Amino acid sequence: VENPSPSWNEDHVDWNFHNPLSSTATLDGFVYTAAHDARTNVPPFTDVDGVRAMGHYDGTDLPYYYFMASNFATSDRWFSPVMSRTQPNRLYMLAATSAGHVYPPTTTLTNQTIFDSLQAASVSWKVYVTDLTHATPPVQDSTINMFATASKYPSNIVPVSEYLTDVQNGTLPSVSFIDPGFSSGLDEHPGLDDGVPGSSVQLGAQYVSTLVNALMQSPSWQDSAFILTWDEFGGFYDHVPPQSAVSPDGIKPTDLAPGDICTKGTGPTCDFVYTGYRVPVIVISPFSKKNYVSHTVTDYTAWLKLVETRFNLSSLTKRDAAQMDMTEFFDFVNVPWSTPPTPPTQPTTGPCYLTKLP
Repeated sequence: VENPSPSWNEDHVDWNFHNPLSSTATLDGFVYTAAHDARTNVPPFTDVDGVRAMGHYDGTDLPYYYFMASNFATSDRWFSPVMSRTQPNRLYMLAATSAGHVYPPTTTLTNQTIFDSLQAASVSWKVYVTDLTHATPPVQDSTINMFATASKYPSNIVPVSEYLTDVQNGTLPSVSFIDPGFSSGLDEHPGLDDGVPGSSVQLGAQYVSTLVNALMQSPSWQDSAFILTWDEFGGFYDHVPPQSAVSPDGIKPTDLAPGDICTKGTGPTCDFVYTGYRVPVIVISPFSKKNYVSHTVTDYTAWLKLVETRFNLSSLTKRDAAQMDMTEFFDFVNVPWSTPPTPPTQPTTGPCYLTKLP
């Protein structure tokens, strides 16, 4: 599909079309924002009516994900951390704050990340990058590159091929982070416009299946947990609104542009005291409860809380401190998946139309 937007202004119009500053989430702006973006894009998108915002993929499109979510553990209250686009949410993913940013940061952040905490505690870690080049700077298309952490520990940032080797050799570090293929078209991102197609959701899902299947079929399986999630909701409709949350550090948005929502008025969603919209999560592990759905409201800085709990680390901010530690997803006594299941093959041949509507 043509790319919908999850950015600050769109997210707030999605929240309440008639009054984005309201405390009431009417969730009636999704079609408008998708249509508005289509019409103002240069050149305009095909879907100028915003139909795509109401779309979804079914089990014939994504059989691998449907199988894994149905068999392992998932959640219907798992949210991105902030009502904005990819980069600020990914800042939260590693540091439990965006340091006031609702747009991509223009300078490298000095905030402590989970990897700094692990390093200080002598806990092994690696960031496996799908699209890693050795140009200048050496780290390409990695979340960690937005932080000074990347330049401090370059030997911990490696190509994803090393993950596959570590899995088979039983040499995974205690904590791993895998960045998707932003540049190679393996991140499931919708097309940017008709002339510049993006990746295919099926190609992205098939790529993920190679990473997960490699783990399930390896000696590393017996003591591992693979947490699969997405950075933000992509601008697609949801009937569940963002939830109230704890401000990570008391910093308010610092980079709103003139005319942005919240620059001419204020409201409860104008600060970092709400999550973003829901995103999927699948917790894949021998210890993952079978067919389990969590109803605990949390944002995905919960993965930081899990690591902090496991290795006795301090919280990074008040935001990750307030999350659940994710242990409800697991059964460590009666191991449910000592023998992993055999998931279906993810097809990659589904039609992808940017210029055709039903």
